[in-house]
Amino acid sequence: VFKIEVLMNGRKHFVEKRYSEFHALHKKLKKCIKTPEIPSKHVRNWVPKVLEQRRQGLETYLQAVILENEELPKLFLDFLNVRHLPSLPKAESCGSFDETESEESSKLSHQPVLLFLRDPFVLPTAS
Repeated sequence: VFKIEVLMNGRKHFVEKRYSEFHALHKKLKKCIKTPEIPSKHVRNWVPKVLEQRRQGLETYLQAVILENEELPKLFLDFLNVRHLPSLPKAESCGSFDETESEESSKLSHQPVLLFLRDPFVLPTAS
């Protein structure tokens, strides 16, 4: 089981998924969007180094799906348990894990990031 940290709009939550769930997601996603390669389904041995390589591969996979697709299908957002997105116009759909749900796609909204070159809470010293 892989624990995924999801950070969106300043909120963080965790989702736990098995490799088989990633594989099922990949099979559905590749029908409707450009998908990156997913790490191999078969792992010869369960040593920590091999499992860490698979973990890194799955992390890279999720990030690539987000970066390479302007619109993310609902089934991808459902996989990450992302909810409460603003309504957006309908986009090309590729279904969802629960086929009875709406098949709208959604865009991730990006929030501005502030950069402080020094700690804004430290008062400047008088010199």
